[in-house]
Amino acid sequence: MVRAVARAALVAVFLQPVVSSVAAAQADVVRAPSSARPLDADLLESEMLGGAGATRTAATVTRAGRFSVIAFPRDRKLADNVLRAAQLNDSFPGLPRPEARVLIAIAPDNERFRAWAGPSAPEWGAAVAFPALQRIIMQGSNSGSDAGDPLVTLRHELAHLALHEVMGDVPTRWFDEGYASVAAGEWGREEALAASIGLAIRGVPSLEELELMFYRGASDAQMAYALAHRAVADLALLDQNRGLSLFLSTWQSSASFELALRQAYGVTSDGFEKQWQKQTRRRYGALALLANLSVALVLFSVILGPLIYQRRKRDRARLEAMRRADVVQERAERDSMLAAMLAVSATARAFAAMNNSDATGEPRSDGTIATERDSQ
Repeated sequence: MVRAVARAALVAVFLQPVVSSVAAAQADVVRAPSSARPLDADLLESEMLGGAGATRTAATVTRAGRFSVIAFPRDRKLADNVLRAAQLNDSFPGLPRPEARVLIAIAPDNERFRAWAGPSAPEWGAAVAFPALQRIIMQGSNSGSDAGDPLVTLRHELAHLALHEVMGDVPTRWFDEGYASVAAGEWGREEALAASIGLAIRGVPSLEELELMFYRGASDAQMAYALAHRAVADLALLDQNRGLSLFLSTWQSSASFELALRQAYGVTSDGFEKQWQKQTRRRYGALALLANLSVALVLFSVILGPLIYQRRKRDRARLEAMRRADVVQERAERDSMLAAMLAVSATARAFAAMNNSDATGEPRSDGTIATERDSQ
C-alpha cells in the first residue's frame, strides 16, 4: 500500500507538468463558415505570405498528392517530414479515404502563427485546422518544447479535416476533438485523468458539460480533451468488428447522433453517457483520488515537516533534561538512604558494645559493676 501511494505521488508530482505540456501542445479546430470558398493553394499562399516581397520569395511550396506544404527555409526539413507523414498515413478510423486537397502552412515564428491562425485560435494551440478551407496552420521548428511532436499534431489536424469532409459541421465539439485524438493515437492524454483533482472531487461530467469545458480556458480544456478521447475510444469499443464506421455513416446520413447510436450500437445517448461515466470513474477516479491524496501528503510533509522536526527536537531536549533531573534525584535519594543505613548500623554497633560490657563485668554507665549473678 505504501509503495502504491508513493507511485501515485510520483505520477502526480513528476508527470503532471508533462501531462500539462502534452495538453497545451495539442491543437484546435476552427469551424469556418460553411460558405467559405474552396481551397486554392496558390491563392492561400498569396494570402498567408502577403507581407513584404522578401517574405514571399523566402517561403516555398512543396506539393505531393493532395497535400501542399508552405514553409520557410529554416523549416524545410520539417516540411519534408510533414509531407511524407501525411501521404504515408492518409486513412482515418471509420471514414472513407479523404480526397480533398489540403494546404499545410508552417509558421516561422509565433507572431506569424497567430497572424495566420486568426483570433479564433486558442492561446494554447500548437496547430489549428480550418475544415471548411481544408487548411492547417502549424508552428515551426522555432516553437517551444511544449509544442509536442509535430507529426502527432499533424495527424490530429488531418483527422479533423477528414471528419469534416464527410460529416460537415454535424459532429459536436467533444466528438470532433475526441475523434482526432483517437485517430492520432494520443493515449498519453489519459494521464491527465489519473492525476486530476477535478475528476477525484467532482466526478465525470455529462457529455453536455463536456462540450462546455472546451470553452473555459486551458485547464478545463486539458481535461475536456482527455475525457473526449476516452469517450470516443469507448464508443468505438461498442462494436469490436466495425468500430466507428457504421456509426459515422448513419450519423452522416441521418444527422442524428441519437439515431446513429441506436442503429450502430443498440444504445441510447443517455445509456452510453452513463456507461462512459461509470467506466471512466472506475478506471481513473480512485487513482486520481489516491494520487492527489499522495500529493497532499507530500505537500503536508514539506510544509509541516520543519515544524514537526523542531517540535520533536524540543521534546527530545525536554526529555533529556528530565532524565538528568531523575538521575540527580535518584542519586540524592540513594545517598540519603545510605546515610540512614549507616546511622542505623552505628547505633546497632553501639548497643551491641554496651551489651558486651555487661557480660564481662566492666563498669556500667551508672557506675556499678555487673556480676555473674546479675547476668543470671
